[in-house]
Amino acid sequence: AAKMSSPTETERCIESLIAVFQRYAGKDGNSSKLSKTEFLTFMNRELAAFTKNQKDPGVLDRMMKKLDLNADGQLDFQEFLNLIGGLAIACHESFLKSAHSQKIL
Repeated sequence: AAKMSSPTETERCIESLIAVFQRYAGKDGNSSKLSKTEFLTFMNRELAAFTKNQKDPGVLDRMMKKLDLNADGQLDFQEFLNLIGGLAIACHESFLKSAHSQKIL
């Protein structure tokens, strides 16, 4: 049998995102959607640095509403990926800014 090649970094990232989503989404028995409680638990545990930096206590509620495109009060995997994607873009932009400012000096 052909030896399975080990997953690439990108493949591992995708597997990790799926695993994290299912771990948090599965807490109430439906592992295909994040309830509001599950979303808050995910944000406070996995993205605590981001969550703690928010001065406004209502920010997570508003994020949830904005992400919940079909307005069913839950986040499916697509909606969850929009969250991760948005945060990744923000991180990337701040990374570029700091890299840019270092080059000038």
